[in-house]
Amino acid sequence: MTQPLVFIDGDQGTTGLQIHERLNGRSGLRLLTLPEADRKNPQRRAEAINACDIAILCLPDEPARQAAASVVNPKVRIIDASSAHRTDAGWEYGFPEMSAGQPERIARALRVSNPGCYPTGAIALLRPLIQAGLVPADYPAVVHAVSGYSGGGRASVAAYEASGGPQGPAFQLYGLGLAHKHTPEIERHAGLAQRPIFVPAYGAFRQGIVLTAPLHLRLLPAGVDSQQLHDCLARHYAGAAHVQVAARQDAAAHTHLDPQALNGTNDLRLAVYGNEQHGQVLLAAVFDNLGKGASGAAVQNLDLMLAAMG
Repeated sequence: MTQPLVFIDGDQGTTGLQIHERLNGRSGLRLLTLPEADRKNPQRRAEAINACDIAILCLPDEPARQAAASVVNPKVRIIDASSAHRTDAGWEYGFPEMSAGQPERIARALRVSNPGCYPTGAIALLRPLIQAGLVPADYPAVVHAVSGYSGGGRASVAAYEASGGPQGPAFQLYGLGLAHKHTPEIERHAGLAQRPIFVPAYGAFRQGIVLTAPLHLRLLPAGVDSQQLHDCLARHYAGAAHVQVAARQDAAAHTHLDPQALNGTNDLRLAVYGNEQHGQVLLAAVFDNLGKGASGAAVQNLDLMLAAMG
């Protein structure tokens, strides 16, 4: 059988570069990328995407839409790493651990939208709890996250890594208009009935994320406590290769969370912190925004597709 041909469209960006690095030298597939002179040539890009078996789009939203629309070969399958199709019902959401049967749905799909980095953590924490009825779907959710500056793309990386020392601030809060493009994605795939408040930030480190979502026990169903919330997450992710839930005794010993702890991996680490006296719980996720939050997730989805192709 001919080895599948995988086209990376946009391999010069932060996500595309890391996908290329993760796949380069792997057996069982062939990689296709365009030379620099052809990267902005619509005809050459359309030819490449229609000649491949699986295309990974590492593009801004509008070019990603254009690339997807250029496909006329019915056998071409797409993994879109942009946010262009993440709430589109015609695209499978590429978070394998999200629910039972999701890996199989991804494996069979023609169109897969890779999750955003921040939504990966928020959905991983909230969706199982909402589905289990431990957190109401209409809960007034608040999500805060701090990412490495690579989350801002090539311009942000250039600003922080310019010769002569870092040029970016040590910490910056953004999305102050509460209209960040990841918010509808979090709402839809977490199963929330209303828009959450999402507050993102960048720190002066290259990659990694700490994301938190606080809960008031008084707003949850009667009798729900931090132990039940932890146990629900532990059951949901039992046996998952890339998602771990910190044991309660380990979480109780934590004094801080390092956003860079899982850099270079495709892992996602969740934890539940509780103060029963005050009736408060903090859900937390740590992962690499360029790993499980981007390139690692894309490769995980690609591997599911490749395995289904035999």
